[in-house]
Amino acid sequence: MNGASREALAAARERLDALTDNTSVDVAKLAGDLAAVTALLDREVSLRRVLTDPAQAGEAKAELAARLLSGQVGGEAVDLVSGMVRSRWSYSRDLVDALEELANTADLSAAQKAGALDDVEDELFRFGRIVASSTELRAALTDKAATAPAKGQLLRSLLGGKTDPATERLVVRLVTQPRGRSLEAGLESLSKLAAARRDRMVAVVTSAVPLTDQQKQRLGAVLAKLYGRQMHLNLDVDPTVLGGITVRVGDEVIDGTVVNRLAEAARRLAG
Repeated sequence: MNGASREALAAARERLDALTDNTSVDVAKLAGDLAAVTALLDREVSLRRVLTDPAQAGEAKAELAARLLSGQVGGEAVDLVSGMVRSRWSYSRDLVDALEELANTADLSAAQKAGALDDVEDELFRFGRIVASSTELRAALTDKAATAPAKGQLLRSLLGGKTDPATERLVVRLVTQPRGRSLEAGLESLSKLAAARRDRMVAVVTSAVPLTDQQKQRLGAVLAKLYGRQMHLNLDVDPTVLGGITVRVGDEVIDGTVVNRLAEAARRLAG
């Protein structure tokens, strides 16, 4: 987002932080309510255009949103959405993208309050690896002919009782309401959002064998010093790398594997 939408999203994030810091607010319910509004506005194009029309007064749009949502979602969600439609948005779809981010952030905040944010980060990463290794599962979860309830039921049978409730909610929402994204892109976005809850970056570390606790601590410290921010390590084991590790931070790859060194040696010999 840029321009007006960026400013509107920043203001909405501040309002959400104030709500999630309030111990009387049911943050998980707030997340579900925001997700419901996201689905509504994603489906009702004309409505979201009215709610983001710059020619309409902000207060009039807020009153319309409150009338439509009151009794359908909780008061906190009504107030938050009403405040968002008072703001200016560069594009009507930006409002829906912002609501989706806030819904996911609220679920992650609920996990953080419960001391389970690290678990959720790890579970999102592991689920992504499971999907990547199973073409049948990925096909079932991305099948356009399958209904959202059927996909949700499949996911609950896979994740229910085996992951944190926030992880299950986030994954079910992503799969049943993909909004044009690939499953992989959606999971990566959730992983980054989770890391941002503690102002951390995510490093995907691939090694031939599992790293020891000491190795993980040392690697985390080195990466934190290199990037100037705390780093969450998503660990993956791949025997084909033979030895060493590969670290991916965003689009940057630090490759120290034996395979890479052998390939580099071969290139030098050929040259």
